[in-house]
Amino acid sequence: MLLPFCAITTRALLNVGASQDQGAFWRSLVISEHFLYFAIGCVLMMGWFFTGLLERLFLYFYVLGHELTHALFVYACGGKVGGIHVTADGGYVMTNKSNALIALSPYFVPFWSVVILGISTVIGLFYQIPHHDHALYFLVGFSWSFHLLWTLWMIPRDQPDLKENGVFFSLVVIYLANVIVISILLCLALENLSWGHWSSEFYNSWDHLINFIRKLDISGI
Repeated sequence: MLLPFCAITTRALLNVGASQDQGAFWRSLVISEHFLYFAIGCVLMMGWFFTGLLERLFLYFYVLGHELTHALFVYACGGKVGGIHVTADGGYVMTNKSNALIALSPYFVPFWSVVILGISTVIGLFYQIPHHDHALYFLVGFSWSFHLLWTLWMIPRDQPDLKENGVFFSLVVIYLANVIVISILLCLALENLSWGHWSSEFYNSWDHLINFIRKLDISGI
C-alpha cells in the first residue's frame, strides 16, 4: 500500500521545479554557491568512505548516532531506555518498547545532520559568524552523505531492525521516509522553494497516478 506513495513522492521531488521556467530551478540549484559547499562536503565524505580512511572512527560515530536515534524515538513513543551499548562493531539499546518507527528511524533520520542544524540555529541566535552559511552547508553535506553511505553499507548486513517488521516493508518505509527528508531539506534550504511548490507537485503526481490507474481499468475492461 505504501508503494504508490513512493512513486508519488519521488515524482514530486524530481519535478518540484518544473513549474519554475521548465527546469531552471534545478539548474540554478546546481550552480548555486550553497550547493557548491554542500557538494564539497559530500565528495570529501565519499572519499573517506571509499578509501577506508578512518573507517573505524566513522563507523563508531555512525553506530553512536544510530543507537541514540533509537533511544530518542523510544522516549518519543512513551517507552523507557535501560541502557545503550556502542562500539565500532555494533550496538544496541535496552528498552521496554519497540515498533516500526523506533526500529527504522535511524535509517531515515540523519542524526548528525540534525545535531549540526540544531547547533547552528542556536549559534545563529546569539552570534553572527562570518561564512556561517557556507560552513553549515558544508557540514550538512558531509554529515548527510555520511548517514546515507553508511546506511546503504549497513542495510545488506543482516540487520535485526529490518527483520523485526519484515525486510520488504522496512525497505519501502526507509525509501519513502528518505525521499520525504530530502524534500524537507530542500524546502528549508532554498529560498525559491516553498512548501506550496512541493505540495502542489505532490497533488499533481497524485492526479497522474489516479489517471494512470483509471486507464489500466479501462484497458482491462
